[in-house]
Amino acid sequence: MKTRLTLFLTATALSPLAATPALAESSGEAGEFESSGLATNGAAAISSIRTPEERKLNPELKVANVSTAKNSNRFSSIATIGDGAAPPVSATGYSLAGADSGFAGNIDAGYVGTPIAPSDASALTGASAAAAAAAQGSPAAREDSYSVLLNQDSFFGFYPSFNGLIPIGDNVDFSFYGILWTNSGFSTVVGTDGDLWTEFGVGANFHLADGKLQVKPQIGLTNGALLSGGVVDANGDPTSTGGNFADGIVPSLTVNYGDDSFEAEFYGGYYAALRNRNDNAALDFLHTWINAGYRFSDKFSAGGHYELLSNTRNTFPGGSSAVVYQWLGPYVQFSLDNGFFARFTAGADIEDGNDGDFYKLTAGFSF
Repeated sequence: MKTRLTLFLTATALSPLAATPALAESSGEAGEFESSGLATNGAAAISSIRTPEERKLNPELKVANVSTAKNSNRFSSIATIGDGAAPPVSATGYSLAGADSGFAGNIDAGYVGTPIAPSDASALTGASAAAAAAAQGSPAAREDSYSVLLNQDSFFGFYPSFNGLIPIGDNVDFSFYGILWTNSGFSTVVGTDGDLWTEFGVGANFHLADGKLQVKPQIGLTNGALLSGGVVDANGDPTSTGGNFADGIVPSLTVNYGDDSFEAEFYGGYYAALRNRNDNAALDFLHTWINAGYRFSDKFSAGGHYELLSNTRNTFPGGSSAVVYQWLGPYVQFSLDNGFFARFTAGADIEDGNDGDFYKLTAGFSF
């Protein structure tokens, strides 16, 4: 079986070839490339492509993929054969036309290349650039992403959260996040729904190790009264009459790792009173956790979780710092292809003097 491919030449991209008389012709009358190869299971392995000067190229062409071929600086890369799509264009300005799904199966393939005028080839510039990036293995451009999480656990109660990522560089995103704390125990007046504690922040997300590792430092502000005590009187005592904007500041670091078989996360955040810091109702907290697990498939993973919350500073009269809890237990997670996932974690509170177990559930969606 014989197949004919037209090779569109961009003279500026292949200046070494422009010196070849046959290819310097814009009429396409000479300069044929002859090749033969064996195609197996949709892939064509080209044994040789010869100019009249017997120069050779040995690329591997794969249907619906892109491969790279180099030979004496004559070709930097060559786009592969698509199935039913517009002819792909290589980084060199060559386009492979006339190919179809006839490569499926075992066939002998012969190709003939015909150059065209540079004026015609110039129309291919945009497509050539796109194919060049793909042929050279450049990562696909990241898109904006947004995740919404519904969280509930045995200490904080119900607290929805969100995180948005906006790419601003090859390996870095601008990050923004928020947590809607709904526990009335964190309110200005305990037991009411007014002045609910609200957290918002920004940061950066760095993609490392080919995207398997993400490191995200952030800084946020809490609003309400939990850290600052809210409105205080002239003596620095809380009045329980209102909350504060910028109640506290929260520097944090989140590190995520994930590959085909392993996943892990570290979080560390320090919640420090920003307003009324030296009055009689300021609190600081360290909140950290680490978990790691095995991915049994792209749908299911399981592992272990450790979490610590510690009150590290307390300015209430007679108050003192103390560990609030230490949680240790297993988790299971189920994930769907459309971005939905659910994780359930439970175990024991291992802090001395604490009774009861812990449990937490997170249901999320990323898009």
